[in-house]
Amino acid sequence: MKKILIISPHFPPSNLAAVHRSRLFAMHLPEFGWEPIVLTVHEKYYEEALDHNLEKLLPTGLRIEKVKAFPVTSPRLIGDIGIRGFFQMYRRARQIIKAEKIDFLYIPIPSFYVALLGRLLHARTGVTYGIDYIDPWVHHFAGSERIFSRHWLSTKLSEFLEPIAIKKAALITGVAEGYYKGVQQRNPALVKRCEFAAMPYGGEALDHKNLKNLGIKPYLFTKNPGKLQLVYAGAMLPKAYQPLEEIFKAISNNPALFQQLEIHFVGTGKKANDPESFNIKPYAEKYGLWQKQIFEYPQRIPYLDVLIHLDALDGVFILGSTEPHYTPSKVYQGVLAQKPILAVLHEASSAVEVLKSSGAGLVLAFDGEKELDKIRMEFPVYFEEYRKFLQSFDFSRVNLSNFEMYSARNVTRILAESLNNIS
Repeated sequence: MKKILIISPHFPPSNLAAVHRSRLFAMHLPEFGWEPIVLTVHEKYYEEALDHNLEKLLPTGLRIEKVKAFPVTSPRLIGDIGIRGFFQMYRRARQIIKAEKIDFLYIPIPSFYVALLGRLLHARTGVTYGIDYIDPWVHHFAGSERIFSRHWLSTKLSEFLEPIAIKKAALITGVAEGYYKGVQQRNPALVKRCEFAAMPYGGEALDHKNLKNLGIKPYLFTKNPGKLQLVYAGAMLPKAYQPLEEIFKAISNNPALFQQLEIHFVGTGKKANDPESFNIKPYAEKYGLWQKQIFEYPQRIPYLDVLIHLDALDGVFILGSTEPHYTPSKVYQGVLAQKPILAVLHEASSAVEVLKSSGAGLVLAFDGEKELDKIRMEFPVYFEEYRKFLQSFDFSRVNLSNFEMYSARNVTRILAESLNNIS
């Protein structure tokens, strides 16, 4: 087998969403002729709550190298694990590359600063490297135009560092093409010599099957037979609030139609570990929906706990963003949870085709900020259709053959083909 070194500073038992990208690649790469080695930071240096159940999902025999990192200081000056563990990861990666025949170095980001390790290790050892964009690095947030603001400084730093990191990369991948499209536009010379591949977040059926052996029970809410209860699980992106508000307006304007609806938002808080850092609650209160149709549990809960809660209620609610490149990974979780999905997504999101081709749910697709009114006007219609869809939903009729292209195994196959093209 060829060897691939994956530098992923967060890895199970970290409960951050990005760890599953590396975890699932490591699970399936051997089938395609690549032996993975994962280089990560030891979990005692993580700030987030740990989920040791995630370690039970790791493939048997996976080689994991753990390094130290600088601790978080008080006051908290540097939190990013990619910075705190940068030199330790560099030192260990260089040792591994020199001692063994490493055919490829692969770095999923964020943490964005870790991408610089690819360029640095390539310069010192000649190793071929690639970067996987789980999120875009150069990203203009609201407020980025305010000079010397936090977002302005972050944007300027990313614009300076990204070209350095990618200059010698042989492979650029992303959750969707839009995640690295800006990289190509800003670095046209890279397009001529670099391999590019779009690989969505893949779903892993074994994760759902393994739940039965872990004894996890839902604890945030209980099933109410008199209600139509949906779960939204995951963080809220900044550009998801406009569609959210249009949905809340539609619910508020049609109280009789939505009187049985409950949407439970899980892990949507401003701070991952703060149970009082509400994001959804102020909008729900604004439209008189709080604790009636809308409920929020701000604190992030472990990945496997999320899957249990998806399984606990009637269906899954998925909300996209006004940005076309955003492809929520929760789509794949929802399909594999075997629950009917009600989604509001940008029409350019690859998740739209996932749901339509599989028949796993209904999608209200809109064209970004230009069609926000469409959400408010059509959401009641889609909800009526969803109630009918729910009554007749039979998971055995879901077209999983179409969904296979979005499985973690197939996503890893795409990565392996790209690696083979380079080597």
